[in-house]
Amino acid sequence: MIKAVCFDFFNTLAYFYPLREATYAGIAAELGIQVTAEAIAESLPQADAFWRAENLRSPIKEREQQDKFAVYSEYGLRILQGAGVQATPEQGLQMLAKAFAIGFVFKAYEDSLPILKEVKRRSLKIGLISNIGQEINDYCVDLGFEPFLDFKVTSWEVGYDKPRPEIFRMALTRADVQADETIFVGDQYEQDVLGARGVGMLAILIDRNQSGKSFDCAVIHDLARVIDYI
Repeated sequence: MIKAVCFDFFNTLAYFYPLREATYAGIAAELGIQVTAEAIAESLPQADAFWRAENLRSPIKEREQQDKFAVYSEYGLRILQGAGVQATPEQGLQMLAKAFAIGFVFKAYEDSLPILKEVKRRSLKIGLISNIGQEINDYCVDLGFEPFLDFKVTSWEVGYDKPRPEIFRMALTRADVQADETIFVGDQYEQDVLGARGVGMLAILIDRNQSGKSFDCAVIHDLARVIDYI
Protein backbone atom coordinates (compact mmCIF):
# COMPACT_ATOMS: atom_id res chain seq x y z
CA MET A 1 0.00 0.00 0.00
CA ILE A 2 1.30 3.44 -0.93
CA LYS A 3 1.84 5.69 2.09
CA ALA A 4 3.96 8.50 0.62
CA VAL A 5 4.38 10.34 -2.67
CA CYS A 6 7.56 12.29 -3.36
CA PHE A 7 8.12 14.74 -6.18
CA ASP A 8 11.08 16.25 -7.95
CA PHE A 9 10.86 20.05 -8.10
CA PHE A 10 12.37 21.43 -11.30
CA ASN A 11 10.49 20.47 -14.49
CA THR A 12 8.13 18.31 -12.42
CA LEU A 13 6.30 20.74 -10.14
CA ALA A 14 7.78 24.00 -11.43
CA TYR A 15 9.64 25.45 -14.39
CA PHE A 16 11.80 28.47 -15.14
CA TYR A 17 10.12 31.43 -16.82
CA PRO A 18 11.13 32.55 -19.33
CA LEU A 19 12.20 29.12 -20.55
CA ARG A 20 15.94 28.90 -20.17
CA GLU A 21 16.65 26.93 -23.33
CA ALA A 22 14.87 29.47 -25.54
CA THR A 23 16.43 32.39 -23.68
CA TYR A 24 19.96 30.99 -23.93
CA ALA A 25 19.48 30.18 -27.63
CA GLY A 26 18.39 33.78 -28.24
CA ILE A 27 21.36 35.16 -26.34
CA ALA A 28 23.71 32.86 -28.21
CA ALA A 29 22.36 34.23 -31.49
CA GLU A 30 23.13 37.76 -30.29
CA LEU A 31 26.71 36.58 -29.69
CA GLY A 32 26.93 35.15 -33.20
CA ILE A 33 26.45 31.52 -32.15
CA GLN A 34 23.76 29.48 -33.85
CA VAL A 35 22.32 26.79 -31.60
CA THR A 36 18.82 25.43 -31.11
CA ALA A 37 16.80 25.59 -27.91
CA GLU A 38 16.39 21.81 -28.13
CA ALA A 39 20.16 21.28 -28.12
CA ILE A 40 20.57 23.58 -25.14
CA ALA A 41 17.80 21.76 -23.28
CA GLU A 42 19.89 18.60 -23.62
CA SER A 43 23.03 20.30 -22.29
CA LEU A 44 21.48 22.09 -19.31
CA PRO A 45 21.33 19.15 -16.85
CA GLN A 46 25.09 18.59 -16.99
CA ALA A 47 25.81 22.32 -16.79
CA ASP A 48 23.48 22.58 -13.80
CA ALA A 49 25.30 19.68 -12.12
CA PHE A 50 28.55 21.62 -12.46
CA TRP A 51 26.92 24.70 -10.91
CA ARG A 52 25.57 22.71 -7.96
CA ALA A 53 28.94 21.06 -7.34
CA GLU A 54 30.66 24.45 -7.33
CA ASN A 55 28.03 25.93 -5.05
CA LEU A 56 28.36 23.00 -2.66
CA ARG A 57 32.14 23.45 -2.57
CA SER A 58 31.77 27.14 -1.76
CA PRO A 59 28.70 29.39 -2.21
CA ILE A 60 29.26 31.10 -5.56
CA LYS A 61 27.56 34.36 -4.62
CA GLU A 62 29.98 34.80 -1.69
CA ARG A 63 33.18 34.31 -3.70
CA GLU A 64 35.64 36.93 -4.85
CA GLN A 65 34.66 38.51 -8.16
CA GLN A 66 37.38 36.80 -10.23
CA ASP A 67 36.46 33.33 -8.95
CA LYS A 68 32.76 34.08 -9.36
CA PHE A 69 33.25 35.15 -12.99
CA ALA A 70 35.29 32.01 -13.67
CA VAL A 71 32.33 29.87 -12.59
CA TYR A 72 29.91 31.94 -14.68
CA SER A 73 32.15 31.57 -17.73
CA GLU A 74 32.56 27.83 -17.29
CA TYR A 75 28.84 27.34 -16.79
CA GLY A 76 28.07 29.24 -19.97
CA LEU A 77 30.70 27.27 -21.86
CA ARG A 78 29.26 23.98 -20.65
CA ILE A 79 25.81 24.96 -21.88
CA LEU A 80 27.10 25.87 -25.34
CA GLN A 81 29.70 23.13 -25.77
CA GLY A 82 27.28 20.54 -24.43
CA ALA A 83 24.89 21.68 -27.16
CA GLY A 84 27.57 20.92 -29.74
CA VAL A 85 28.85 24.40 -30.59
CA GLN A 86 32.21 26.06 -30.09
CA ALA A 87 32.50 29.09 -27.84
CA THR A 88 35.10 31.11 -25.99
CA PRO A 89 35.25 31.72 -22.21
CA GLU A 90 34.35 35.35 -22.90
CA GLN A 91 31.20 34.30 -24.76
CA GLY A 92 30.30 31.99 -21.90
CA LEU A 93 30.58 34.87 -19.46
CA GLN A 94 28.67 37.23 -21.75
CA MET A 95 25.83 34.75 -22.04
CA LEU A 96 25.47 34.50 -18.26
CA ALA A 97 25.62 38.27 -17.85
CA LYS A 98 22.81 38.73 -20.37
CA ALA A 99 20.77 35.95 -18.76
CA PHE A 100 21.15 37.53 -15.31
CA ALA A 101 19.94 40.84 -16.76
CA ILE A 102 16.81 39.12 -18.07
CA GLY A 103 16.25 37.17 -14.85
CA PHE A 104 14.43 33.89 -14.32
CA VAL A 105 11.63 33.03 -11.91
CA PHE A 106 9.94 29.74 -11.08
CA LYS A 107 6.35 29.15 -12.05
CA ALA A 108 4.16 26.23 -11.04
CA TYR A 109 2.69 23.94 -13.67
CA GLU A 110 -1.11 24.07 -13.80
CA ASP A 111 -1.39 20.49 -12.53
CA SER A 112 1.02 20.88 -9.58
CA LEU A 113 -1.22 22.33 -6.87
CA PRO A 114 -4.21 20.13 -7.80
CA ILE A 115 -2.18 16.92 -7.42
CA LEU A 116 -0.65 18.07 -4.15
CA LYS A 117 -4.12 18.86 -2.82
CA GLU A 118 -5.49 15.50 -3.96
CA VAL A 119 -2.64 13.48 -2.46
CA LYS A 120 -3.00 15.40 0.80
CA ARG A 121 -6.75 14.77 0.77
CA ARG A 122 -5.97 11.05 0.73
CA SER A 123 -3.91 11.49 3.91
CA LEU A 124 -0.66 10.38 2.28
CA LYS A 125 2.69 11.92 3.18
CA ILE A 126 4.11 14.27 0.57
CA GLY A 127 7.78 14.98 0.10
CA LEU A 128 10.09 16.88 -2.18
CA ILE A 129 13.41 15.41 -3.33
CA SER A 130 15.44 17.93 -5.28
CA ASN A 131 18.93 18.78 -6.45
CA ILE A 132 18.06 22.47 -5.96
CA GLY A 133 19.81 24.12 -3.02
CA GLN A 134 18.80 25.85 0.16
CA GLU A 135 16.54 28.35 -1.65
CA ILE A 136 13.93 25.61 -2.04
CA ASN A 137 11.97 26.73 1.03
CA ASP A 138 11.35 30.20 -0.41
CA TYR A 139 10.36 28.75 -3.78
CA CYS A 140 7.83 26.40 -2.19
CA VAL A 141 6.29 29.22 -0.16
CA ASP A 142 6.06 31.53 -3.18
CA LEU A 143 4.46 28.86 -5.37
CA GLY A 144 1.95 27.71 -2.76
CA PHE A 145 3.42 24.23 -2.30
CA GLU A 146 4.52 24.62 1.32
CA PRO A 147 1.19 23.81 3.08
CA PHE A 148 1.04 20.42 1.38
CA LEU A 149 4.62 19.25 1.97
CA ASP A 150 5.54 17.11 4.97
CA PHE A 151 9.24 17.23 4.26
CA LYS A 152 11.90 18.33 1.78
CA VAL A 153 15.27 16.72 1.04
CA THR A 154 17.85 18.51 -1.10
CA SER A 155 21.27 17.67 -2.43
CA TRP A 156 22.51 20.74 -0.58
CA GLU A 157 21.87 19.20 2.84
CA VAL A 158 22.75 15.62 1.91
CA GLY A 159 25.93 16.47 0.03
CA TYR A 160 25.07 14.32 -2.98
CA ASP A 161 22.97 14.85 -6.10
CA LYS A 162 20.39 12.43 -7.38
CA PRO A 163 20.72 9.63 -8.44
CA ARG A 164 22.91 8.86 -5.41
CA PRO A 165 20.93 6.68 -2.99
CA GLU A 166 21.67 8.84 0.05
CA ILE A 167 19.20 11.54 -0.95
CA PHE A 168 16.39 9.03 -1.49
CA ARG A 169 17.14 7.16 1.73
CA MET A 170 16.98 10.37 3.73
CA ALA A 171 13.53 11.00 2.25
CA LEU A 172 12.38 7.55 3.37
CA THR A 173 13.69 8.26 6.85
CA ARG A 174 11.88 11.62 6.98
CA ALA A 175 8.65 10.03 5.79
CA ASP A 176 9.08 7.03 8.11
CA VAL A 177 7.92 4.64 5.38
CA GLN A 178 9.36 1.71 3.47
CA ALA A 179 10.65 2.14 -0.08
CA ASP A 180 7.95 -0.10 -1.57
CA GLU A 181 5.33 2.13 0.09
CA THR A 182 6.64 5.21 -1.71
CA ILE A 183 6.13 6.74 -5.15
CA PHE A 184 8.68 9.13 -6.62
CA VAL A 185 7.81 11.32 -9.62
CA GLY A 186 10.48 13.07 -11.67
CA ASP A 187 11.30 14.18 -15.19
CA GLN A 188 14.83 12.76 -15.58
CA TYR A 189 15.28 9.05 -16.29
CA GLU A 190 18.86 8.73 -15.01
CA GLN A 191 18.55 11.03 -12.00
CA ASP A 192 14.99 10.35 -10.93
CA VAL A 193 13.85 6.96 -12.18
CA LEU A 194 17.10 5.07 -11.72
CA GLY A 195 17.83 6.81 -8.42
CA ALA A 196 14.42 6.05 -6.91
CA ARG A 197 14.34 2.54 -8.32
CA GLY A 198 17.79 1.91 -6.89
CA VAL A 199 16.45 2.15 -3.33
CA GLY A 200 13.22 0.29 -4.12
CA MET A 201 10.75 3.12 -4.68
CA LEU A 202 8.09 2.99 -7.38
CA ALA A 203 9.46 5.44 -9.97
CA ILE A 204 7.23 7.39 -12.34
CA LEU A 205 8.64 9.50 -15.17
CA ILE A 206 6.71 12.61 -16.17
CA ASP A 207 7.28 13.27 -19.86
CA ARG A 208 5.44 16.55 -20.27
CA ASN A 209 6.57 17.12 -23.85
CA GLN A 210 5.46 13.64 -24.92
CA SER A 211 8.86 12.95 -26.42
CA GLY A 212 7.81 9.61 -27.86
CA LYS A 213 10.84 7.93 -26.31
CA SER A 214 10.45 4.45 -24.86
CA PHE A 215 11.18 3.93 -21.16
CA ASP A 216 11.16 0.83 -18.96
CA CYS A 217 9.12 2.52 -16.25
CA ALA A 218 5.74 4.07 -15.65
CA VAL A 219 5.34 7.20 -17.81
CA ILE A 220 2.77 9.96 -17.42
CA HIS A 221 2.25 13.22 -19.30
CA ASP A 222 0.50 15.17 -16.56
CA LEU A 223 0.61 14.93 -12.78
CA ALA A 224 -3.07 14.06 -12.45
CA ARG A 225 -2.20 10.53 -13.57
CA VAL A 226 -0.17 9.95 -10.39
CA ILE A 227 -3.46 8.99 -8.77
CA ASP A 228 -3.63 5.90 -10.99
CA TYR A 229 -0.63 4.45 -9.11
CA ILE A 230 -1.81 5.07 -5.56
